Amino acid sequence: MHVLVIGAGLGGLCLAQRLRQDGIGVSVHERDATPIFRRQGYRLHINADGQRALRDALPSRLWRSFLDTSGRPGPRSVFLDERLGHRWTVESAEETAPLAVDRLTLRRILLTGLEDVVAFGRRCTGYAIEPGGRITARFADGTSAAGDVLVGADGVNSVIRRRLLPHAQVVDTGLRQLYGTVPLDDRTRELFTADMFNVFTAVIGPNGSFVGVAPVETPHLSYMTCGFGARPEHLPCTDADLLRMSGVDLRAMVLDLVDGWHPRIRRIVEHWDTAGLFPAVLRTSVPVDPWSTGTVTLLGDAVHAMSPAGGVGANTALRDAATLAKALRDGGPIVPALRAYETAMIDYGFAAVRRSAANGHRFLGQDPLPVS
Repeated sequence: MHVLVIGAGLGGLCLAQRLRQDGIGVSVHERDATPIFRRQGYRLHINADGQRALRDALPSRLWRSFLDTSGRPGPRSVFLDERLGHRWTVESAEETAPLAVDRLTLRRILLTGLEDVVAFGRRCTGYAIEPGGRITARFADGTSAAGDVLVGADGVNSVIRRRLLPHAQVVDTGLRQLYGTVPLDDRTRELFTADMFNVFTAVIGPNGSFVGVAPVETPHLSYMTCGFGARPEHLPCTDADLLRMSGVDLRAMVLDLVDGWHPRIRRIVEHWDTAGLFPAVLRTSVPVDPWSTGTVTLLGDAVHAMSPAGGVGANTALRDAATLAKALRDGGPIVPALRAYETAMIDYGFAAVRRSAANGHRFLGQDPLPVS
């Protein structure tokens, strides 16, 4: 068996790592030219599902590398008002508290040992199912690759999903977010309260706009993720303007928007690393009913993109990888194996989409999830 994976994000690479250990042929095709071709975010928290998937997929030395490069923030999610008054706290048990990791560091760990099966600069344009069931993926450079299973792990704009599930919708959440960081050193650490060294802290303003902070502290890397989110009607610019503004201009805009908030919040925003600051239009999948299983399937954001309000998008993609790898290594005909994977993934994946949308609507003013 040979598995074609379209997309070298966290889920696609986790799947490839496990398949290699199981002796199943795999090749990964990524449209970006390099792993750092575009900014995709900074800190992730890896919960129990994500940790199980990584422990299962990674060789022992890479699992140790993951643990060595993970931080251990406090186990709470804390919600404050714009004057830093306490609103509410969500507690996690200490033993199940998520680990905090840097996205690029984790991706590099997942790429280790896969150099011979991951190809960059390979933008997939579509696929064809050949007589006899083999699948051919086609790429923009005129090349192709063949396999027995095709996995679309190509993100929210998935080419594979558009062909496989043309009726599936990805919709605007009604939120815009700026992703940035503040380096943690002796000078900046005092900007942050003790609450802000938990899993996540959201400072929510009077119109629902928010500043979110979360630490990454490891022996190798130390920074505070610092994001700003708002509905587009509360921003002084269009989406098109937002997406082409410089980091300096984005910081200046946010400083105007948090005028009147606690002075500590303004100082945090003033210390944003503007070189790495970037905006995003947040989108979510709309859950769909189970489809007829074939030899093409989906994983991660390609099928169940979700609001970051649940904090489980990456973890769900990693869980997909573990679930799919197990279905394939258990043997038997391919289609029933993929059906077992899709049955489980559709259930937990779209449940996470619904929970994340509900959290985003309740806490951050996200649009309600459309009824599918």
